[in-house]
Amino acid sequence: MDKYYIASSFQNKTIVKELSQKLKKLGYLQTYNWTINNKAETKEQLVKIGKDELKGISDSDFLIVVLPGGKGTHVELGIALSQNKPIYIYSQDSNMFNPSNSCTFYHLPNVKIVTGEIVKLINTLEADFNI
Repeated sequence: MDKYYIASSFQNKTIVKELSQKLKKLGYLQTYNWTINNKAETKEQLVKIGKDELKGISDSDFLIVVLPGGKGTHVELGIALSQNKPIYIYSQDSNMFNPSNSCTFYHLPNVKIVTGEIVKLINTLEADFNI
């Protein structure tokens, strides 16, 4: 069973939950579901969540990034890049990937960009993991 972690921002919680449910039905395993958390209010909460998220990324076979994301999203992207994991960056808006708007790390060899409807991302994952 392939394991994944989804990096995104709180503003995308609904999309992340929907994507997680669809992937679960296809047999994928989510390593950590950060959408169950509220925003951290103490240093202790930040430390616990940070450790849980780091473990979730490390335990995953691949990372999905749902844009737009915040600083945490891009830290998670960096962790996955440093571990040479396959990365899927998803955005409904393809303009985020134009050279004038884009992040250099979105274009590395182990990164796939997927735009449009969320079903396109799911189809890409199914093709890549032979599901």
